Amino acid sequence: MATIGDVERVLHQIAPLALAQEWDNVGLLAGDRRDVCRGAMLCIDLSPDVLAEAEQIGTNLLVCYHPPLFKPINRLRADQPGTESLLWRAAQLRCAIYSPHTALDAAEGGTNDAIASLCDLTNVEPLGFAEPDAGQCKVVVFVPEEKVDEVAEAMFAAGAGWIGHYHHCSFRLRGEGTFWGTEATKPAIGQAGRLERVEEVRLEAVCPRDILPQVVAAIRATHPYEEPAFDVYPLQRAPAGTGAGRMGALRQPTQARQLADKIARAVGSKIAMLAGDATATVEQVGVVVGSAGRWAIQQRRFEQVQALVTGELKHHDALAHVATGKVVIALGHWASERPVLASLAGRLETHVPGLAVRISKADRDVWQAV
Repeated sequence: MATIGDVERVLHQIAPLALAQEWDNVGLLAGDRRDVCRGAMLCIDLSPDVLAEAEQIGTNLLVCYHPPLFKPINRLRADQPGTESLLWRAAQLRCAIYSPHTALDAAEGGTNDAIASLCDLTNVEPLGFAEPDAGQCKVVVFVPEEKVDEVAEAMFAAGAGWIGHYHHCSFRLRGEGTFWGTEATKPAIGQAGRLERVEEVRLEAVCPRDILPQVVAAIRATHPYEEPAFDVYPLQRAPAGTGAGRMGALRQPTQARQLADKIARAVGSKIAMLAGDATATVEQVGVVVGSAGRWAIQQRRFEQVQALVTGELKHHDALAHVATGKVVIALGHWASERPVLASLAGRLETHVPGLAVRISKADRDVWQAV
């Protein structure tokens, strides 16, 4: 059966953490990677009702789009109000918590792509391309040939060796290693006090930066040498075509009000609003789920867009957009993000065979229409 760590690695592939905004707190926030995953439940926000639902159905992995652990906390007590008590209860239940947040926003097939699809946009591209980030590293270790498979398997079990949807990926090159052990050493091969030559294999595998300590620990635990030699290289890579926001073209020119009605119905929003000329003809559309702020207007490519579909916008930011002749369609923060959960659930089920994945029924928008 899949472990929490197995599901975590698939989530890394779907939404690489290197794509997240630098201020964000993404990834596995709580839990034990070694625990068998009894099921995953997806939600936008962790709430008492969501946690109670997870407890009732017996799942032990909550994939919360918004990170419930965001700022540092100095107490974790059951009698505290808000998130702290929920985290304490989740820990009691051994329920792991994972948050993809802005990594999923930028990833291909993620949160922004879900809304772009509901708008029926074509030629979809990021509104702002992701900057390369050292979210991955390469670990190189030198191992005697007879032990290389054992060390490699330990590295893979710790999470190394994933490239896209391929796992157990490594490179191996034979060569000769030398060492001279002092009197204080006890070499596993050869003797101290003389130059030794050993046939070794250079073993290379990539791994996410945040699990590097586990991979290094796996090397130390299985390597036969008293002092294994290994190197760690940061990798500058970001998947092609990824980035924040989306922009694309409608299949045919559409009145802004009609587009707003269509997408509001598609996401089930009861509080959608429109700013700007509702009768304007729209062809190019930008998408920024959640809260767009002024980020979109600062993007060079945004000048091509006639309408922005987002979750929410501050009053003065909306004024700034409308002043440039844009139309803004605000669906509600939660409503703009919720649609991605269906596709995320499907991808998890595909890549983790046998995993029971459920979308929370207790997850609710905090805002209601009156």
